[in-house]
Amino acid sequence: MILRDVTLVDSGETRTGAVAFDEVSGTITAVGGDEVLSHSAADEHVVSLPGYSVLPGLVDAHVHYSLSGERSVEDVVGMSDAELTLVEARNARRTLESGVTGVRAMGARDVDPQVRDAIDAGDVPGPRTVANCRSITITGGHGHHLGREITGPADARRAVREQAKQGAEFVKFMTTGGVTTPGTDPDQVAMTDAELDAIVDEAHRQGVHAATHAHGAEGVKAAVEAGVDTVEHGTFLDDEAVDLLVDHDVTLVPTLSAPYHIVRNIETATEESARKTRHVYERHVDSFGKALEAGVRIAGGTDAGTPFNYHGANATEVEFMAKYGMDPVEAIRAMTEVAADVIGLDGSGTLEPGTNADLLVVDGDVTDDLTLLNNPAAVLKGGEVVSGAVPSE
Repeated sequence: MILRDVTLVDSGETRTGAVAFDEVSGTITAVGGDEVLSHSAADEHVVSLPGYSVLPGLVDAHVHYSLSGERSVEDVVGMSDAELTLVEARNARRTLESGVTGVRAMGARDVDPQVRDAIDAGDVPGPRTVANCRSITITGGHGHHLGREITGPADARRAVREQAKQGAEFVKFMTTGGVTTPGTDPDQVAMTDAELDAIVDEAHRQGVHAATHAHGAEGVKAAVEAGVDTVEHGTFLDDEAVDLLVDHDVTLVPTLSAPYHIVRNIETATEESARKTRHVYERHVDSFGKALEAGVRIAGGTDAGTPFNYHGANATEVEFMAKYGMDPVEAIRAMTEVAADVIGLDGSGTLEPGTNADLLVVDGDVTDDLTLLNNPAAVLKGGEVVSGAVPSE
């Protein structure tokens, strides 16, 4: 199939042209102008869509399939693994149908790799998924309900090996406390330097990347010094933390959606989440602006599943990044090409021959109105329409 006369949005650029893809192999075969048509087969189905935008499927670098926007994670803790797996399958389908064709799932017990494998096998509809098992945290630390608690560097190293053994493609660990875990402080470093060093070193020994939850500046600095690959949130960044992110080429996944949704629902949030978020929100926006101005590499991620942050609304993260300083085309790139590259999702995030035909077809100029991303006309994964329909001429 060829979609022609569309606005192609890819790799931080826009142009009018055409994209061709093979529905059998599920890959893009050609991208460009009239030359795409001249090399097409006689029986190739060609659709002219002037006024439409075509861009890669979104890639969300930070989601929680296991959570569904509940007021508190306590609502999930009592679920059996079977129940949790069904919840994850439902949330994966919602995510895909909204236009997100790739994600990094941030871990819950050991369910994520199983859901990933079911998606890969075609048994469950969902985005291409880079999966973790359990987030590593200190005893009683942020996310301990569904995570792997550690004490000391030897135990930290053992925890990483456990995750790799069970199919984790990256390791996530909690350098600081968090908003949604009672009794933890988002601004305080929770792990020792020795624990951080052990986690990151062992992750890299196992051939997987290391991502850290870190709100406070001191936690960010400690994780970067340990060699972490991505920092999630980065809520209270100071100048030194920003400089370290730049100098060490560490990617920031700001998850601007997470505090926004709690603030929007402050009256129904738990008392502790509400109190912490009041402190977090404006600082978070300031930190994002500081990082952006300094040239920190930024990848789009939503933290979908956290309180009131529902799966299927992932595209709003692109709007937030643009609202707080990014050029709209760069915001799209942050949640397509950059996110795919950062999480190791090869073949996704760009419109290039040979890559996956994961496409969004949007009615209108998406660079002029990012809200259009919330309601794509069609979502394709591997050349197959999984939501909506490709418009006919």
